[in-house]
Amino acid sequence: MFLHAVSAVHPTQLVRRHVAVRDATTVVISGDDYVLPPGGRVIVLGAGKASAAMAKELEQLLSAHFPLQGLVVTKYGHGLPLQHLDLLEAGHPVPDARSVAASQRFQEIAVGTKEGDLVILLLSGGASALLADVPEGCSLADVQQVFQLLLASGAEIHDVNIVRKHLSQIKGGRLAQKIYPATLCSLILSDVVGDDLSVIGSGPTVPDPSTFADTMAILEKYELLPQVPASLRHHLDSGVAGRIPDTPKPGGEGFSHVHNYLVGTNRIAMQAAAEKARSLGYHPQLLSSATTGEAHTVAAALVQAAIQYNGPRPGCLLMGGETTVHVTGSGKGGRNQQLALAAAISLAGQQGITLLSAGTDGTDGPTDAAGAIADNHTLQKAAAMQLDAQQFLQQHDAWTFFSKAGGLLITGPTQTNVMDLMIVLIE
Repeated sequence: MFLHAVSAVHPTQLVRRHVAVRDATTVVISGDDYVLPPGGRVIVLGAGKASAAMAKELEQLLSAHFPLQGLVVTKYGHGLPLQHLDLLEAGHPVPDARSVAASQRFQEIAVGTKEGDLVILLLSGGASALLADVPEGCSLADVQQVFQLLLASGAEIHDVNIVRKHLSQIKGGRLAQKIYPATLCSLILSDVVGDDLSVIGSGPTVPDPSTFADTMAILEKYELLPQVPASLRHHLDSGVAGRIPDTPKPGGEGFSHVHNYLVGTNRIAMQAAAEKARSLGYHPQLLSSATTGEAHTVAAALVQAAIQYNGPRPGCLLMGGETTVHVTGSGKGGRNQQLALAAAISLAGQQGITLLSAGTDGTDGPTDAAGAIADNHTLQKAAAMQLDAQQFLQQHDAWTFFSKAGGLLITGPTQTNVMDLMIVLIE
């Protein structure tokens, strides 16, 4: 069911569904015609975990009709061979020097565009780290420290990306302004709850309603401000004081040339999982595609829903979204493995319930696993190996637990990213 869901939101499916060529001068995107005038170029930019696969499919569709040029940046290990576009792999979830180089090249390409050009942006989750800036007077180490603080804080992605936008010259609508007056079309895979375009990839093509003051409030909310390097604190203070221009706001100029297309969502993946469940004889029930909250809290609620299930059997509960983990331990894992471990503890003694929680991108946190699978046998195996599940949970060391007790789901990079899926089978 999980793999069928991932396949439904793979770029091969999505790009071909939304892009076509009408004739020698016309590209069709989601039913809209974009006619290139004489001298007009097709320029492709891509950023995110799915961007290489999106670019490869776009090359196959367009390269026979239009000369292509541009740059795609993706996470290490997610690259694919491209024939016409440059490819760069960079750091994620913490940016590195190649992330900064990618951002600089994006900006150079953007300011080199002209009226009559068609710029196609392939945007997916991960772009916020893969395109990173170092504000004047700051260092990459400063930026990396803030990214790490945010990741460990348990902050929701909406808040995280507000901070990221205000450390960047490309996010929060600034890329769109640099591309103006060329036509800009974005094909977007959503990895955020609610599919808010201003949040996905930190919204490089969308006006930004947030401010420097909001950024400071978020850092205070998660008690991170004292840990922010002095150089970045000075940058943010300058923004609050108006010495640095804020991100472009809704209603401002410079976005009339922008056309954003949401082509892949968690809901599409969930519906595909439900379709596969029915074909296997299960009775699927879609709970939510907008799940948020601490992983252990969501796990408890999902297990209770399975225990209290009174529908036709075998049953299948489907949930999607993105949980958070406030990391205090020193272990290794990701939010899906943490959720599955918490669920395993709650499933002790419960017969006939199996839970999977995994990221559709194939990578959960800084591990080689997409997530994990748990049932009432998980703790039995752990006990036989003298593994204290509760201790592993508290240390945020779910990967180590499942690597010993069994249950890791390892798919490798899937070349897509529409948040996480949680599937519960009830016998």
